[in-house]
Amino acid sequence: MTSKTRVVVIGAGLAGVRLARRLGELGTPVTLVGDEEHRPYNRVLLAEVLAGRYAPEVIALPAPVGIVRARVTGIDRAARTVGCADGTRIAYDTLVLATGSNPVLPPLRGLFTPDHVLPGGVHAFCTMDDCLGLFEAVRPGVRAVVVGGGLLGVSAARALAVRGAKVILAQQAERLMERQLDPAASKLVLRHLKDLGVEVHTECRVRNVHCAGGAVRSVELADEYVLDADLVVVACGVCPRAGLALDAGLAVHRGVLVGDELRTSDPHIHAIGDCVQHEGTVYGLAAPALEQAEAPTGLLAKDGDSRYTGTRSLTRLTLAGSGPPSEAFDLAAFGETEARPGDDVVQPADATRGTYRKVVVRDDRLVGGVLVGELGTVGALARAWEGAEPLPSDGGPLLHLLTNDGGS
Repeated sequence: MTSKTRVVVIGAGLAGVRLARRLGELGTPVTLVGDEEHRPYNRVLLAEVLAGRYAPEVIALPAPVGIVRARVTGIDRAARTVGCADGTRIAYDTLVLATGSNPVLPPLRGLFTPDHVLPGGVHAFCTMDDCLGLFEAVRPGVRAVVVGGGLLGVSAARALAVRGAKVILAQQAERLMERQLDPAASKLVLRHLKDLGVEVHTECRVRNVHCAGGAVRSVELADEYVLDADLVVVACGVCPRAGLALDAGLAVHRGVLVGDELRTSDPHIHAIGDCVQHEGTVYGLAAPALEQAEAPTGLLAKDGDSRYTGTRSLTRLTLAGSGPPSEAFDLAAFGETEARPGDDVVQPADATRGTYRKVVVRDDRLVGGVLVGELGTVGALARAWEGAEPLPSDGGPLLHLLTNDGGS
């Protein structure tokens, strides 16, 4: 079967679905190709599915009509066709790669079977299948080791704990979410996890996964200490899924290389989302993926010439518990959360409410901030940061945003 379409989008994640929907609204013929059996979904909310807060259908995306379920195996740039595992070939005038990301699986001994698959009880945490596999495996009292203490690892550990698992989180860095948070905010994340019963080990490197009978039995640390485990969750981040692009001869470094028009080294092929490297940056976050999906819409629909110049990313982690208030946790971080010499730091204390608010000001401009707890003002602070405009010299509006009511 061969179909002729102006635009073919490979990948039915957040970026691919957003672009396909926008093009469809503008009357541009588009074929969206996705290789997952599930309806397209919001991967940001997978931890809430694992925690039992949402059913999978709740986080489904409103996908365009006519999505093609197929695994793309290759791109013929000369013929401008996409080949699928079932033998289908789909012709394109313009191709968009929105292939997303793969989980980072570190080189741990015992992590893979001789057939290079994960042993029973060892899970990545990147897709809906990963999430549902974990969901079925979790039961009260099960011993779970989470490898990785970044955003993904913290989300997974919290979700498993809410489900009643006995969770140990092993983080190689000296603190949790060290890429997004300052030390004080990291301590609040640590306290939240400990309140849920999670045992956290920082500056702790896992070196071996021990299996017997095809299933995981324990995890060995670099200091030879052994942790018994019924489940192991590898949550060490994601990396661009750029294999198709590489096999097709496109320019790839860490991700698929694109310019401001989000074109690859082939003028007939664009790339958006987690698979992309733009101006040296691989984001791996939802907000940049959605911005990149919007940027080429006018260009592909022949209705404008929008460009993507980068994203100033805001990390937000909302963990709304379904049980006691202690299960709830909400934080946001943007820009530079740790001050340089000469920077001004505004950090009002609020021990009563258990919230944490801090912003960093450099040359009268807001360059970053972190908030834990009540986030009613995060939107206004983020806009001030994104605008990069000088702040009023008296600091009144900024202080107002950081007070308890935040001006809300």
